Amino acid sequence: MATVDDVRALARTLPRSSEHLIRDRVKFRVGQIVYVAFSRDETTMGLAYPKEQRDALIAGEPDLFFLPEASDLRYNWVCCHLARLDRDYLEELVTEAWRMVVPKFLARQRLGS
Repeated sequence: MATVDDVRALARTLPRSSEHLIRDRVKFRVGQIVYVAFSRDETTMGLAYPKEQRDALIAGEPDLFFLPEASDLRYNWVCCHLARLDRDYLEELVTEAWRMVVPKFLARQRLGS
């Protein structure tokens, strides 16, 4: 099971990433762009994800992933249940969400191609 502390530990290693508490919700962002946000009870997590690919992601793992609220469907965003997410998959998802919001040169420096 993944936790906010797992994300926090990973986010500390990602350049330009910062943690914020906004309306009682933990969020991680680069500049003003949020790339990971937790529900108030910290049972679900939303993260940056290409909206063109999210339907396939949800269809492939419907017990893990779900759509954001209707008002957020226009954004590159998907949500997941933390209790069903292992730490390795969490690391992959959070790193890719971070990659979406940082300059390309920075992502290349950190992650390679």
